[in-house]
Amino acid sequence: MTSTTNLTAGLASGHRERLMSVAREVSFDAGTRLFEEGLRADRFWIVRTGTVLLDLRVPGRRAAVVESLGHGELVGWSWHFPPYVWHLGAQAATPVRAYEFDARAVRDMCAGDPEFGRAVAQWVGRVIADRLHASRVRLLDLYAPYGSGSRI
Repeated sequence: MTSTTNLTAGLASGHRERLMSVAREVSFDAGTRLFEEGLRADRFWIVRTGTVLLDLRVPGRRAAVVESLGHGELVGWSWHFPPYVWHLGAQAATPVRAYEFDARAVRDMCAGDPEFGRAVAQWVGRVIADRLHASRVRLLDLYAPYGSGSRI
């Protein structure tokens, strides 16, 4: 496997190596659906190359793209929290190469090693917090009279 330094930023090297020990390399053609909102979340990915779009079902319309993910980014966090059901959908916008992880195996590793589990939970939590902030800024840009005003 290639270097994963940027792929799991925030995890100590020992935890990163432990997580990567259960990774397998996969690829997806452009247009491939990785998962659907509302279905069982049993795996997750870290993008090596390409772009994955996260989308949200909108009744009577096409799914709305809410995020674009690329190199080094985590695709999927619903696997980490019961009831393990996807909150969004995901599709490869371009050909994608990624590391794939079996969610149950990683959750079992977390349960068996509380320090590792805490590190993974903090990593996933940071990803969720960043995405929530990005969503807030996008919504303000769309609907607020003067945009988000964000200078970040």
